[in-house]
Amino acid sequence: MNLIRCTVIDKDGAVSFIAHPDALPALVAACATNPTTLDELLERVEPYYRNLREYVLSGLAIFDEHNSPDDLSAIREALSRTPPHEHPVFRVMDEVTREASLQPVKAGAVIFNLRAKRIVQIINTYREIKRTGYARFFDGNAFTRKVFRYRLPEEWALVP
Repeated sequence: MNLIRCTVIDKDGAVSFIAHPDALPALVAACATNPTTLDELLERVEPYYRNLREYVLSGLAIFDEHNSPDDLSAIREALSRTPPHEHPVFRVMDEVTREASLQPVKAGAVIFNLRAKRIVQIINTYREIKRTGYARFFDGNAFTRKVFRYRLPEEWALVP
């Protein structure tokens, strides 16, 4: 199965998660609405790609339950004992989590920097993110026949 690491940076920090790369167009479409927080981004992804929001927020709840700024031993252990494509959702809180958030998985790694309005494709072997595009809606179980289109505003940078 193809998987890609997505790291979202907002005013509160960064969160990293693994998703199917078919979620990329939905994430870019959500960026086209200029979200400022992770929650806004995930809320705007939901109509296009169902259950991603629940997956990320549930993962963050588990992360927050087992980790604190003073004790990151649980996430450090999880990151060291599991292959990158099986990493849980986590907050970037130190050099270990920062390094993991930049580590590509099977299809690559993409950073969505909401503060700087920049999408960085560290490695993306699945499908290049473009300024305009389209994709089919994912209803949580399968792709539908309905198609959505997006156009990323000019103030957003795509790297590379």
